[in-house]
Amino acid sequence: QVQLVESGGGLVQAGGSLRLSCEASGRIFSGYVVGWFRQAPGKDREIVGWITWSGSNTYLGGPAKGRFSISRDYDKNTVNLQMNSLRLEDTAVYYCAARSSVFAANYAYWGQGTQVTVSS
Repeated sequence: QVQLVESGGGLVQAGGSLRLSCEASGRIFSGYVVGWFRQAPGKDREIVGWITWSGSNTYLGGPAKGRFSISRDYDKNTVNLQMNSLRLEDTAVYYCAARSSVFAANYAYWGQGTQVTVSS
């Protein structure tokens, strides 16, 4: 079992920055993948990006490229999502999730989500 807890959401003005953290605990190994997803009201959930637990591989989805970054904090056992140049359309509930490897079809473990609201 893997437990995930997100933090760092909140209200920010357009153009500002936020840093989300996903603290992972339980049986998580170096090959695991931790991803960030988001879901805006009335829209489908979309992938923001992911990183292997070892930190060796990362991926950022289209909306995140050039503005967001994903990193590992090995001391705190967290995966961080640094979001810069935030736009109104970044408003969503952000979730972190984990799957057992880059080859696993599904993310089996999910956090409870954290709200990010970008205001004009």
